[in-house]
Amino acid sequence: MIIVMKVGSPESEITRISEECKNLRLTPEKIVGASKVVIGLVGDTAAYSKEQIQEISPWIERVLRVEKPFKRASLEFRHGEPSAVVVQTPEGPVTFSQQDPVIIIAGPCSVENEEMIIQTALRVKAAGAKFLRGGAYKPRTSPYSFQGHGESALDLLAKAREASGLGIITEVMDTADLNKVAEVADVVQVGARNMQNFSLLKKVGALDKPVLLKRGMSATIDEWLMAAEYILAAGNPNVILCERGIRTFDRKYARNTLDLAVIPVLRSLTHLPITIDPSHGTGKSEYVPTMAMAAIAAGADSLMIEVHPNPAKALSDGPQSLTPERFERLMQELSVVGKAIGRWQQQPTMALA
Repeated sequence: MIIVMKVGSPESEITRISEECKNLRLTPEKIVGASKVVIGLVGDTAAYSKEQIQEISPWIERVLRVEKPFKRASLEFRHGEPSAVVVQTPEGPVTFSQQDPVIIIAGPCSVENEEMIIQTALRVKAAGAKFLRGGAYKPRTSPYSFQGHGESALDLLAKAREASGLGIITEVMDTADLNKVAEVADVVQVGARNMQNFSLLKKVGALDKPVLLKRGMSATIDEWLMAAEYILAAGNPNVILCERGIRTFDRKYARNTLDLAVIPVLRSLTHLPITIDPSHGTGKSEYVPTMAMAAIAAGADSLMIEVHPNPAKALSDGPQSLTPERFERLMQELSVVGKAIGRWQQQPTMALA
């Protein structure tokens, strides 16, 4: 249920209404929009009629019920206002939002050594990326595949952050590692295999750090949004959704099926920012540029692209990784699409290898 306040409602009245709702054992959440203030109500709202809530104050314009099972994640909950996730990086705040320039996240699948991660960070930064991705802990299908260097890789990400000024996005797999990951990460990633790890979702929901939530390999949109709801319900409002391809019947030519149709669907359902990962979505580096450009044209707020200085020798996901040189060219290609839709900002001059 949401309360839409009249334009010009005094702050004292908004506070009083919130206290009244708490007395009804409902949890109020104030949302400041472009022109109006909305109070979202979570709890046993079915016990109260819209008329009962309306009577609390003459400053209430109207009361609406949120029909979706995901309450806080729904577009209705913010009365149609998109949310913005602001991430503090070494070089200042970066905003993920459909009203801001497209944010580029780039880097290797996993952190292999100090030279490699710092070299990659500097190259993707020079091309215009705002965040470095890199796995310290790697969930792999085979127990014999490289699983990441763990805590030592977090130290290397911290060094890359210091050297480049990029924000860091890295995955947490286990609640036991969450505090260590959060010390280094500017955005904590919950991977596809952990999308419905509800204990982990609740823990990252208690963090004071933005969360990038990847869609599960076989997850429906509702299941994905309900996973986001776990994080939001635990108190963390800063969730970014990431589509990374889903498993369908045809896997002969691509690793997964990248669901770009999810962008307009999510726009109609949720206020949360949307990231597209064309690297995992296709599994082949030659397909990544086309799908990256298509994602921006479709309205994605961010792209996550795997870049490795020598993909042929990568310890994980080499076939889907771009070289730094190809990433630099891709950034130029993306700028054409981004500028055409008014969502591209001036990128820095590219560094030479």
